[in-house]
Amino acid sequence: MKRIVAHNKKVEIIEDELPKIEGKPSYLLIKTLYSVISPGTELSILSNSENKQVHLGYSAMGEVVECGSEITDVKKGDLVACYGAPYVHHDEYLLVPKTLYTKVPESVDPKEAALGGLGAIAIHALRIANLQFGETAVIVGLGVLGQLIAKIANAAAYNVIAYDLHESRVEMLQGENIKSFSTIEEMEEAIRIETKSRGADAVLLCAGGKRSPLTQECLKWIRNKGKAVIVGDIEPDFPRDLMFAKEAELHISRAGGPGRYDKVYEKEAIDYPFEYVRWTEGRNVEEYIRLIKEKRIDVQPFISEVVEFDDAPQEFEKLFNKESTTLTKLIYFN
Repeated sequence: MKRIVAHNKKVEIIEDELPKIEGKPSYLLIKTLYSVISPGTELSILSNSENKQVHLGYSAMGEVVECGSEITDVKKGDLVACYGAPYVHHDEYLLVPKTLYTKVPESVDPKEAALGGLGAIAIHALRIANLQFGETAVIVGLGVLGQLIAKIANAAAYNVIAYDLHESRVEMLQGENIKSFSTIEEMEEAIRIETKSRGADAVLLCAGGKRSPLTQECLKWIRNKGKAVIVGDIEPDFPRDLMFAKEAELHISRAGGPGRYDKVYEKEAIDYPFEYVRWTEGRNVEEYIRLIKEKRIDVQPFISEVVEFDDAPQEFEKLFNKESTTLTKLIYFN
């Protein structure tokens, strides 16, 4: 089979062995239909691929080819959304444990389903913020994750205020009646008006950058005992005096939810008890699919650009050389 890898800061297509399901009763073998390019994560991997070969991708969907003996919820021919490296990459075939996929209903566009991994990450970030109905959430950084978080927060009836310095990204949300701004001054004024000068309940930092000034600025935007949630690749640099003055809470959102990086949950495909861990990464993917099925959120703007598998290396090169500012693209496996 073919797979896409990063090697010496270049993206290559290589040949590899087809994964085997023998001896893995809790796994599915999936023929990939679409996978999603996540520019922030994957360009970082590409930048650090010198003298090594690294697999790319973590969110995809495809058709079930073969089921392990313990699989009962799907059958050959069903469509599933799946998430999480090292099981999900830009590969023609994927071997995925039962804890990391969910069935895709017939009413859901397969391209929308391919965003399941990104949707799970966005949902988990909001769970980490632990907001109550009607509270104010400020989303800073409107890449694909920030966009998804803003849309899901809005669907949950939180009071959403969003900011990005790129006007085009801001405009993507304005059509959905989400208060979004391209200058900090406008955003700060919206926070003042919407919260009666009390400050936001939480700020979710979806931007990247080491030692970003946003980690200091965001503390000015939250209320006393408010929360700052790191979602993007930002190095924490929070001044003690502001944190102390507001008794602020600092949280970091780790990928798609409980189970991520746990070998028992992922590799051994042993789920956490539902009554004790309500929202695992797998159940967050399932929740994203529900939101799409019920048309609670609109992700059509993220699936408009589809590239053929063989053309994917050139698309990565454009992103890496900043010749493209796209939020995301889908890779189609024909």
